[in-house]
Amino acid sequence: MHSRDIARLSAKFQISIPKAVRTAHHWQAGQEFAFIPKGTGVLLVPVPRPEELSGLARGARAEGYRDRADRV
Repeated sequence: MHSRDIARLSAKFQISIPKAVRTAHHWQAGQEFAFIPKGTGVLLVPVPRPEELSGLARGARAEGYRDRADRV
């Protein structure tokens, strides 16, 4: 992947992600992405599938947890 991998916005407002970028990140056709505004640009982030989130909070405990109402 090179820092000069670029794409052009089509008349239908579509962008083709360069192959080097897709390959480096193992992105597949049909995968969903979130667009997050970041300064003057946009951050493109793949949306994880539910099975990828399995076990993410393993070992988390609710006791001793502070929420926003707790703060001074």
